[in-house]
Amino acid sequence: AETGKAGNWFINVLAQIVPAEMSWVSMYWLFAAASLIMIFIIISIAFPKVDLIDEEKVGSRATYYSLFKSKIVILYFLGIFAYVGVEQGISYWMSKFLQIYHGFDYETTGAAAVGNFWGFMTIGGIIGLVLLKIMDSKLVLRLFSSLAIVSLAIALYGSANTSLYAFQICGIFLSVMYPIILSLALNSVSEHHGSFAGILMTGIMGGAVVQLLIGFLSDLTSLRTGMLLNFVALLFVFSISVWAKPIIKNKTINFKKSKN
Repeated sequence: AETGKAGNWFINVLAQIVPAEMSWVSMYWLFAAASLIMIFIIISIAFPKVDLIDEEKVGSRATYYSLFKSKIVILYFLGIFAYVGVEQGISYWMSKFLQIYHGFDYETTGAAAVGNFWGFMTIGGIIGLVLLKIMDSKLVLRLFSSLAIVSLAIALYGSANTSLYAFQICGIFLSVMYPIILSLALNSVSEHHGSFAGILMTGIMGGAVVQLLIGFLSDLTSLRTGMLLNFVALLFVFSISVWAKPIIKNKTINFKKSKN
């Protein structure tokens, strides 16, 4: 009973600060509260001091300059750029697409589809972890990027219900791309991993750039045409599974029994 009263109190507080017609804003307040709690917990815990080795530390200007002269560094930066771009390009525009082309309400059906998309991202991540134990990471990336391309094509050109579910399923196939690209990248150079990781992290700007380009192309043509830009990003991600040359391959389970 006390728990119920506390829950009702919290809901009443949210109701006073969130407009009735914008109930989804309450999620941001929940995230903010959770973040504050996490900050308090982290500050309260005495973590042991971590001494970074040289290759894990942020390098000098000369180090970054030498990295930027490497073609492989630029390609992997574009890989992260492309992945985050397509992730946001689909999740941001899918509800609008479903409204324009299939008449789904973006505040109900569209919003639920976006939520399911992110839920499938979690499920896909678990599937990816299992597959990486039995398959080479390049093969997993190739498989999932191919299926993402197929799923997106069905979403853009399929019937109403087909499109609704295909957009959501894209989340499964996108889920493994970020960790695999990141691990392949860091496993492709022998030094300056800390500086290289910093360069890779700046690639998340693709999430802002790609969705803006989709909007720009949509204004000039149509939203379906604008969302074709996602295929460009996915094809680049697919290409990584072809040209990547990691120093060490991910360890997989060997099911072949040794002969006595």
